[in-house]
Amino acid sequence: MDDPSYRVEMERRRGRGAAANPSGRYEPARRESFDDGWDIEEDLPPLPTEVIIEKPRTIITKNDSPDILFEKSINPYRGCEHGCSYCFARPTHAYQGLSSGLDFETKIFAKPNAAELLEKELRAATYQPTTIALGANTDPYQPVERKFRITRSILEVLDQAGHPVGIVTKSALVTRDIDILSRMADRQLAKVAISITTLDPKLARRMEPRAASPAKRLETVRRLSEAGIPVSVLVAPIIPAVNDHEIEAILKASQIAGAREAGYVLLRLPHDLKDLMRDWLAEHYPDKLKHVFSLLQEARGGKDYDSDWSTRQSGVGPYAWMIGRRFETAAERLGLNKRNLSLRKDLFKAPAKEAGQLSLF
Repeated sequence: MDDPSYRVEMERRRGRGAAANPSGRYEPARRESFDDGWDIEEDLPPLPTEVIIEKPRTIITKNDSPDILFEKSINPYRGCEHGCSYCFARPTHAYQGLSSGLDFETKIFAKPNAAELLEKELRAATYQPTTIALGANTDPYQPVERKFRITRSILEVLDQAGHPVGIVTKSALVTRDIDILSRMADRQLAKVAISITTLDPKLARRMEPRAASPAKRLETVRRLSEAGIPVSVLVAPIIPAVNDHEIEAILKASQIAGAREAGYVLLRLPHDLKDLMRDWLAEHYPDKLKHVFSLLQEARGGKDYDSDWSTRQSGVGPYAWMIGRRFETAAERLGLNKRNLSLRKDLFKAPAKEAGQLSLF
C-alpha cells in the first residue's frame, strides 16, 4: 500500500474511507509508478461517486453457511458509499474487475429491476418462503437509495406478498420506510438490525465517513421501536484496541433507545482487506497498528484471518473468549436477547401474474 501508484492524495479522497486503490486480485495487470521527468503538478478533482446500472437475471441469493441465520438475501447494490474502512464486503468488488479500496466506495452498482425480478421469482411454483435478508453484503440504505429507491420497491413487493424480511443497516434512511415496515411488523413479517460500531463521533467519522453518526443511529433505533418494529443492535465489527472498550456502553445506549436483541462480530479481514485495514491504521492510529494485529492474530489462530465457519464471527483464544463473555454479561444485565423473534412464513401469497394474452390451450 506504500506504492504511490496505488495511493490517492488526501484532498481528493476527503470523505472516503480507504486511502488507496490497489488492483483487484483477479486483474491480469498491476500498476507501477515511475518518474517520467516532467515533474508537472496536477490539481486533480475530488473523487466523485459513479453509479453503474446493473441488470441481473436473478435477484435472490441463496446461502448455505452454517453460521449465518438466513438462507436467502437480496443485495440491491454492489459497493457502498458509506466507505467503512473495515467492511468485509470490500473484496467482492474484485468480481467486477475493480479495487476493494476506493473503487468499492466510489463505483456503485445499482439494480433498478430488483423488484420486478423478485416478483417473478416469488411466483415460481417451487418457491418456499423463508426470511429474506437485506443488507447481508452492502447497505441497502446507502446514500444512492435516496434517488433509486430500490430497497423500498423490494419492501413493497414483500409487503404485498406477506413475505418475511430482516434488514441490517447503519443508515437513518431506513426510517423513511417506517410506513411499510410497521405494517409488516404488525403481521410479524419484519425486523431491523442497526449496526453501531462506536459512540465516539470522531472515531465514527474516520471509520465510516459517509454513514450516519452514532447519535443518529440511536435515534433510528428509537423511532423504529416506537413504531412497533422489532429492533436489534449489532456491535460490529469489534476492532481490538480501537472500539472494544465500548461494548457495554453501546449495548446500554441501544437498550435505552429501544433495542431488545443484540449481537456482535469480531473484525473479519478476508483477502486484501487486511492490507487496507493496516493502511487505515497506519494513517489514523499508527501507534496502535502492531497491537491491533497482535490481538487479532491471537484470536485468529496466528493468522490475520481465518475463514472457518465455526469461528470466523467470534474468533478463538483468550482475547476472543473475553470479548464474548463481556458481551454476554452486558446483554444479560440489560435484559437483551430474552426472546428470539421468529418471523412468520405462513402468510406468504405469491404475487398475482400480470394480465396478458390468454393461452390458446
